[in-house]
Amino acid sequence: MSEPDARDLIMMRRALALAGEAADRGDIPVGAVVYRGDEILGEGANRRECDHDPTGHAEIVAIREAGRRLGSWRLHGCAMAVTLEPCAMCAGAMVNARLERVLWGADDAKAGACRSLYEIHADPRLNHRLEGVGGVLKDESVALLQEFFNARRDR
Repeated sequence: MSEPDARDLIMMRRALALAGEAADRGDIPVGAVVYRGDEILGEGANRRECDHDPTGHAEIVAIREAGRRLGSWRLHGCAMAVTLEPCAMCAGAMVNARLERVLWGADDAKAGACRSLYEIHADPRLNHRLEGVGGVLKDESVALLQEFFNARRDR
């Protein structure tokens, strides 16, 4: 497993900014960026609440945008930075999109499908696997989630 480089950290910081935008809309603060080299191909923030869409996860939004931009569902050579460990739906979408790598901030003990509960991205039974790197800017990712849920509880 490779360590995140300076570009990965820039992309994760962009994902954190997108997560903040989701929180401002009342959605759980998760942001995602699909990139190849220095180029951002797709980005998204959670939109489940504002769009009333159970598939409105940041990762799905970012993958869809990247596919449209590239004119292909195959995202070969692309990576994703996301602030929260992907769930089973999102990890499956990453496999199907043929992403090369996923980096995430906070682990998700209740729904994480890249380390916490499953390792879908690396399952040898599937036709594609991608590298996973967890804990990238973890403290910032965790803080965003904690602030959001603390504020929600205080209401």
